[in-house]
Amino acid sequence: MKGTFSWKWAVLVLSVAALVAVGCAKKQTLKSEGAPGAPGAASPGAVSEVPMKEAPPATVAPTPAEQLASAAEAGVAVTEEKPSRFDDVRFDFDKSVVREDGRKTSQVVADYLKKNPKVKLLIEGHCDERGTSEYNIALGERRATAVMNYLVSLGIPKGALSTVSFGKEKPLDPGHDEEAWAKNRRAHFVLK
Repeated sequence: MKGTFSWKWAVLVLSVAALVAVGCAKKQTLKSEGAPGAPGAASPGAVSEVPMKEAPPATVAPTPAEQLASAAEAGVAVTEEKPSRFDDVRFDFDKSVVREDGRKTSQVVADYLKKNPKVKLLIEGHCDERGTSEYNIALGERRATAVMNYLVSLGIPKGALSTVSFGKEKPLDPGHDEEAWAKNRRAHFVLK
């Protein structure tokens, strides 16, 4: 009898292990879409579990990363940058000094801000892909601050200006050559 009892326990343990290994049907958490008070409708904001079937691979939409990769391959800018009425200020490699062409662009921006004193301006600092993320965030901040300081020297109140650094995280040109890198080393203006 004792041998039969052990055999039954072994079968039971193996059965439970097989069930655990196979698992249950996949469930996805969805918000209820019924009208409040309708039969079967949950209260607003309630969450219920509904078994979902997986879509076949052919009908799956590309992920945002895949969309960016295909855009980069096509040579399209991969950022959804806010358009600016002003040209970007360009910088030399590993520099945050406002060049002569950047001073001319900054003068145009300053003239506009003087005519529109209620307008606020965000200056975004950008870098090319070379260097670490941490270094490029700091370099982007130095670039944005250099442009802000130049605008202040032209008579723009510092309170009308703010800066942010994106480092190398939002390239204008996804290329991996000097031409693309030159486009990405910049300060970009966004009116607020």
